[in-house]
Amino acid sequence: MANLFEEKLKSFMETKGIQGKHYVFSQSCHSVAEAAAAVGGRPEDLVKNVCLMDENSRIIVAIVKGEDRVSTSRVAQALGIRKVRTASPAEVFEETGYPAGGTPSFGYEATFLIDPRVMEKEKVYTGGGSENALVLITPRDLQQANQGQIVRVRK
Repeated sequence: MANLFEEKLKSFMETKGIQGKHYVFSQSCHSVAEAAAAVGGRPEDLVKNVCLMDENSRIIVAIVKGEDRVSTSRVAQALGIRKVRTASPAEVFEETGYPAGGTPSFGYEATFLIDPRVMEKEKVYTGGGSENALVLITPRDLQQANQGQIVRVRK
């Protein structure tokens, strides 16, 4: 049976004309290492969608390459706010409509920040709506889908 979250993302991609390929795997893609193993790739072939909350409980998604880490101070500086914190799994689900570990780079209301290193790749894998799914997409199409701002957010 198809996962409801995967179906929701596929439907969003079709409705919005987002060019990308949705894959579902039998193994978990929750971590970068697991996702890289699933696609037979390397961590640098993936992006992480790190969900953060601002002081007003609004969600921010910092998108970095799989091997990079997000700098909360850079995120706060980019948005001109004092402080951000990592969102809890419950907040991720509540704000994005997707479970943590499968959160895609688009398909919900959020402030999206894309690290410039992501844009250097020809294609990247991002969350596919569940812990067992990924989307292969060009960084340009990813940015078009989420209207993200390109700004350094990696450590």
